[in-house]
Amino acid sequence: MVQIEEMRDFVRAIGDRYRLGKLLGAGGWGSVFAAESVQSGQRVAVKVLSDDQGDARGRERFLQEIAIAGRLAHPGIVPMLDSGEAAGRLYYVMPLIEGPTLQMRLADEPQLPVDDAIQIASAVLDALAHAHAAGVVHRDIKPSNIILAPGGAVVTDFGIARAQSRTGRSALATTTGVTHGTPEYMSPEQAAGARAIDGRSDLYALGVVLYQRPFPRRPLDAGGLVGRRARSARFRGGSTRSP
Repeated sequence: MVQIEEMRDFVRAIGDRYRLGKLLGAGGWGSVFAAESVQSGQRVAVKVLSDDQGDARGRERFLQEIAIAGRLAHPGIVPMLDSGEAAGRLYYVMPLIEGPTLQMRLADEPQLPVDDAIQIASAVLDALAHAHAAGVVHRDIKPSNIILAPGGAVVTDFGIARAQSRTGRSALATTTGVTHGTPEYMSPEQAAGARAIDGRSDLYALGVVLYQRPFPRRPLDAGGLVGRRARSARFRGGSTRSP
């Protein structure tokens, strides 16, 4: 996890445009910092490519994430405001969305009221419909990637999303048998490392999220026949890797 003190060159290089603040979070591909636009004063979030992902493959994936963010314009998807490279580091800028994640809400209230669950699901489905129509599969729908903003649920983190070509295949090659995502929310075909997955994998993941409303656990955590079948499908072939 990169701290801001370790990024002095980057902070100086973008200092005339953004004032970086505290670290908000970090994942396999980058770190996200709170920041403020020097020109407008807008509170934003800046995602910076991690040092250990700065090779050609890592840069390609990060640039794809930027390209995907740039082609999605929907109130239920966190938009991209700016992008570039400074001090040898790729970055892009998003609005700083106020509100807890669904994961935080579930930690405090494991069984959501039905009306709240329907409202959240409807907003996420609307956002996914837009992404899928644009040829983008998120591939990592889970409670921590759903922000409960004042205006409604917002989908974030398209870091491992896939842009589909006209043939339905990914525009960025993925090694067969190696998958990216969060195992507990993967569809069987994604877990098996299939190259040609589509928006139905996102719908499966959202179904797993919604399963936790009446049952405070995920299907793969469940006992009995349903849990055994889900685990069997999940682990049948292919290794998994969660970035």
